[in-house]
Amino acid sequence: MHPILTQLRRLLFYLLGWAPLAGMLTYLLAVPGGLTWLQATTVSIILCLLYAFVCLAAWYPCLATPLEKASLPRFFSTHIIGAILASGLWVLVARILGRMLANVEGFYGLSYRLSQDFPLLFGTGVLLYLLAVGFHYVLLSVEASRDAEARVMQASVLARDAELRALKAQVNPHFLFNSLNSISALTTSDAPKAREMCVLLGDFLRRTLGLGEKSAIALDEEMSLVHAFLAVEKIRYGARLQMEESVDREALQAQVPPLLLQPLVENAVVHGVANLVDGGWIKLEAARRDGQLSIVVENLFDPEAPPRRRSGVGLANVRQRLHARYGEQATFRTSAEGSCFRVAISLPVEIQEHAS
Repeated sequence: MHPILTQLRRLLFYLLGWAPLAGMLTYLLAVPGGLTWLQATTVSIILCLLYAFVCLAAWYPCLATPLEKASLPRFFSTHIIGAILASGLWVLVARILGRMLANVEGFYGLSYRLSQDFPLLFGTGVLLYLLAVGFHYVLLSVEASRDAEARVMQASVLARDAELRALKAQVNPHFLFNSLNSISALTTSDAPKAREMCVLLGDFLRRTLGLGEKSAIALDEEMSLVHAFLAVEKIRYGARLQMEESVDREALQAQVPPLLLQPLVENAVVHGVANLVDGGWIKLEAARRDGQLSIVVENLFDPEAPPRRRSGVGLANVRQRLHARYGEQATFRTSAEGSCFRVAISLPVEIQEHAS
């Protein structure tokens, strides 16, 4: 469908653009053409209003002969023939209009006097049609630019979604690798605990697989996954692993990317509690402030312990996922003071609306 006809506002602006053209035609018909000002004004308004819709048909030849593809002979022949046909139709309408108004008071003799101006009308019609052709090529260019922007935006969204899926896919294999190492260590020292850990690990993986293609879940559900993860780790560390939580009730319904907290808690266990002979603690806080969800994870660690070899997936994965989803709206900061390691996250509050 013609883009101007898709919106009433566009059509009104288009017709408004013909007002000065109607004024110019009025002058041509009145001064050189010999019509009275009343006759010239009436005829010009009616003819320009009708010709405005005739010139909309130029959209289709312009669409069929794009500037970047059509040859010059085809380009000129298409639009010149179109201009002649449209202008000829315009003159025919003018003849009919002159005969219809010739019997109205104030318009006596209009048919004859208007017939003297047919060459003027024909030439004006050709010029107006060619002007409409130029206008439609500009319109096509604008539409093409918008389509290109939309495609770029769509490609950007698809690329971001692909990146998020890839980053999300790294989480479970990374955790599974560490858990299997833990189970391997337990099999020689405590086989019953190794079996229990396998059961809890299976339960945790089943719950994470249930997330499917969700892009976000409630913080309450995310905390449940953290608890399932800690149940697995406590089999190995027992009382050495202590967890403290301080989560505001109003923060529990905020939406977060799935498995956002589990890598942070896992990092606290692997690089904190695991290196401490007497064990250590992990603190998790979450609160809503000024439209932002603030999450802080702290853990005790031994600053003098030799650093463990790490793949860099844990914290880096969380940082990249936040940036891919929220851009500059989210922040991710780490800091270490004495024997306390701290991860602070801030992201926009999103609440899922439940259908009533």
